[in-house]
Amino acid sequence: MWLGGRLWLPVLGQVCSNLRFLAIARTWSACRGPMAERLSTGAEAASGLGAPAQQNGDAGGAARGEQPPGHPEPGGPGEEPVSGDAKQPSGNGERAPAAALGPGKRKKRRGAVGERVVPPPKKRRAGVSFGDEHFAETSYYFEGGLRKVRPYYFDFRTYCKGRWVGHSLLHVFGTEFRAQPLAYYEAAVRAGRLHLNEEPVQDLSIVLKDNDFLRNTVHRHEPPVTAEPIRLLAENEDVVVVDKPSSIPVHPCGRFRHNTVIFILGKEHQLKELHPLHRLDRLTSGVLMFAKTAAVSERIHEQVRDRQLEKEYVCRVVGEFPTEEVTCKEPILVVSYKVGVCRVDPQGKPCESVFQRLSYNGHSSVVRCRPLTGRTHQIRVHLQFLGHPILNDPIYNSAAWGPSRGRGGHIPKTDEELLRDLVAEHQAKQSLDVLDLYEGDLCPGAPDSTAPSSELSKDCLEEMAASSQKIDGAVEAAPRDLDGVPVTSEKATKMDVVNQETDPLCSECRRVPQDPSPQDLVMFLHALRYKGPDFEYCSPMPAWARDDWQEH
Repeated sequence: MWLGGRLWLPVLGQVCSNLRFLAIARTWSACRGPMAERLSTGAEAASGLGAPAQQNGDAGGAARGEQPPGHPEPGGPGEEPVSGDAKQPSGNGERAPAAALGPGKRKKRRGAVGERVVPPPKKRRAGVSFGDEHFAETSYYFEGGLRKVRPYYFDFRTYCKGRWVGHSLLHVFGTEFRAQPLAYYEAAVRAGRLHLNEEPVQDLSIVLKDNDFLRNTVHRHEPPVTAEPIRLLAENEDVVVVDKPSSIPVHPCGRFRHNTVIFILGKEHQLKELHPLHRLDRLTSGVLMFAKTAAVSERIHEQVRDRQLEKEYVCRVVGEFPTEEVTCKEPILVVSYKVGVCRVDPQGKPCESVFQRLSYNGHSSVVRCRPLTGRTHQIRVHLQFLGHPILNDPIYNSAAWGPSRGRGGHIPKTDEELLRDLVAEHQAKQSLDVLDLYEGDLCPGAPDSTAPSSELSKDCLEEMAASSQKIDGAVEAAPRDLDGVPVTSEKATKMDVVNQETDPLCSECRRVPQDPSPQDLVMFLHALRYKGPDFEYCSPMPAWARDDWQEH
């Protein structure tokens, strides 16, 4: 036994040494992470670079860093850089961060011995900005209490999508852009309206390749909005605060470009490069804040993330709302991003709203709303769930939701049936703009891509062909520049159609849309107050929220 013990002593000594080594390694590993983090944070702070600004978030501050839809040309003035959240290559051959590789696939970035690796700073986002050339595209006029935009020519630009590669333009237009018949695109080719890699398209049978750049010149019509002015509530070196009227979108999206808060502020108040700090739905009115600099935007978004901001809305709802304070915590799910419809669903995102009745006139109630989170349509969806939808809400107080109109989350139809019925209801009322849709968006389920659209008769197609031939003649007879070189097809086409409010190839010019009344553009939901640690902005109470207001 003693001999065996003597033989085991070296082994036990080696085991104890290994255990001590492991303990030291664990201690060093635990300390190393925070130390490296402090070193990285200190270097970033020393360089004056903070967290990137996130803008265009939900009304409650759930910032998402989205690029405004309907943005100007890629790479042109006003294009926003990618959100700081995105993992971007640094441009010097560095690999993506290991976190982007997924679990089990982490890779260490190795440098020289003793080198301390500091990740590159994230880029700050620029403000939403448009130049004078954009503002000069068209002009406003006022009629019947509406702000209208004169139709204008606009270039839609896009790079070839992956699923288009190897297919012809004829195939792409026939399968994905069915709002117009193929005869329209053939006439557009003859008129010099379509360009591929900045060269006029001669034949729709051309096959698309990766990275091809498409440009399509169209005659653009924007829906009217209220003529009510955008009132400035406050302006200083940090922020611009406005009282947004109902019906005006915040930034270009869908069919709206000039009839947006961003464009109106730029054209009429010379306020440019603004950073939207929160969103309001197009039909919602009230306090809307913009930061003037990236630093201010970052600071306020930091307050948003720390839940330091308070928002207060006022609305008028159906029926007699309870006198006691009501809290709704139902999760909300987006049914359709295209149509912009949400509903309460257990699979949705968690959210919370607090409601307090202010008055009741025997038919409807004025309610104060405090959204503690910022989901899309949160106030409107929660009020619908409670059985008191906003009185004139065109979506959540619609018969398309069924007899109970969505109260308690009871919807006796599938999401597809709900969307179909909502669209059909607004199509019948000629109010598709409420859903940010228009007739061209409503393509048949499986149409014959070679057949003309039902809304374009044979006479119309012949007129389009004749008009394109007329434009061809104008191109052939185009003047020459000082060097004797004929003006390009593109320039001749634009010279022939510039400043014209009607276009022979435009299907919307053949329609006679019915203008909405100014009252139809108002929804009874208003952002009353926006408060932070060092600011508070309020707007006046709207007329429909007064105690003595009565439905007509």
